[in-house]
Amino acid sequence: MVYINENFTKLAESYLFAEIADRRAKYAAAHPEAKLISLGIGDVTQPLCPAVVQAMQQAVQEMGSAATFRGYGPYEGYDFLLQAILQNDYAPRGVQLSESEIFVSDGSKSDSGNIGDIFSAANIVAVSDPVYPVYIDANIMAGRQVRTLPCTEETGFCPAPPDWHADLICLCSPNNPTGAVFNKQQLSAWVDYAHEHQAVILYDAAYKAFITDPALPQSIYEIPGAQECAIEFCSFSKTAGFTGTRCAWTVIPKALQGRLADGSTHSLNALWFRRQSTKFNGVPYIVQRGAAAVYTPEGREQVRQTIAYYLQNAKIIRQTLLSLGFQCTGGENSPYLWLKTPGGQTSWQFFDLLLNELNIIGTPGSGFGQQGEGYFRLTAFGSLEDTREAVERLQNYFQK
Repeated sequence: MVYINENFTKLAESYLFAEIADRRAKYAAAHPEAKLISLGIGDVTQPLCPAVVQAMQQAVQEMGSAATFRGYGPYEGYDFLLQAILQNDYAPRGVQLSESEIFVSDGSKSDSGNIGDIFSAANIVAVSDPVYPVYIDANIMAGRQVRTLPCTEETGFCPAPPDWHADLICLCSPNNPTGAVFNKQQLSAWVDYAHEHQAVILYDAAYKAFITDPALPQSIYEIPGAQECAIEFCSFSKTAGFTGTRCAWTVIPKALQGRLADGSTHSLNALWFRRQSTKFNGVPYIVQRGAAAVYTPEGREQVRQTIAYYLQNAKIIRQTLLSLGFQCTGGENSPYLWLKTPGGQTSWQFFDLLLNELNIIGTPGSGFGQQGEGYFRLTAFGSLEDTREAVERLQNYFQK
């Protein structure tokens, strides 16, 4: 009988969102008449914008002609998309990168999990608590020691550098699940910590398009010294509705180095290229053409409207929660709202209450870590109509 990776037996029995889906399915089967409104999983509801659809349709036509057909593309991504990312996401914020420091992929979740391939299992990993499950699970699968950084109301749910050593640090801003956003001073403290400990920050910026406050950083590379200590993950999923289309990118500056036990240093950029060229054949040309269209004048305006749509939902939910006496964060520079469960209920008790009494589906905070117990996540990714109906149900129930 074949041996398995024993680290998989150390994972929680069920992935958080699989458990939610199972409970939802069972309730729906028992109550077929119920209209369930999902404010739980962070999937988008608005379609791809017209500029993206048009670009992808044109790309399909190109793939149907021998003269313009394309097979395997560059492992890092096509030049037209790399250039668009540099010119629109980084240059306007004073960040200087090269095309060879950007790697287009099929999702920031994939890259957040796969990046561990280039790091030793001996590294100590620091993760926030609460935290998006992939950061912990991927490192447990690899056999690494994971230590948590408690995020509490007192810290604004933004972790500060600890007084102990970490080799890899997982940060997310705007944060999933809490909606908290690092300011430049807070990120600077982490960059200083990484330099002091010769650590690498794994920075998830998948939700940066929702930051409307110009004083808040959208990239960790806005912080001096970050290119020597940070890898950044970004995504078109929530920005432009690519959750089902799949396109993202990861930045690994060439200044970023790792070392072997013998003290020799190696480029992390080169190692990631080697990993990708071995295990990944790149994002389809059609999808990359669609992603590049996000940066056209028409695409930028259409995406801006989509982001504004979700932020309107977030504002409606936030104002309702506050008016009902809930304590909550997020929903201003983030599509996520993090609320304290009422009456001392556990996260799953509140989940069951919303499901059974209001037919609303959210996400129990305990699924994001020990510090998430007693909290609950709602998202702004529903339709405006469903959002309004959901808050009306909340008002009718909690104003009794």
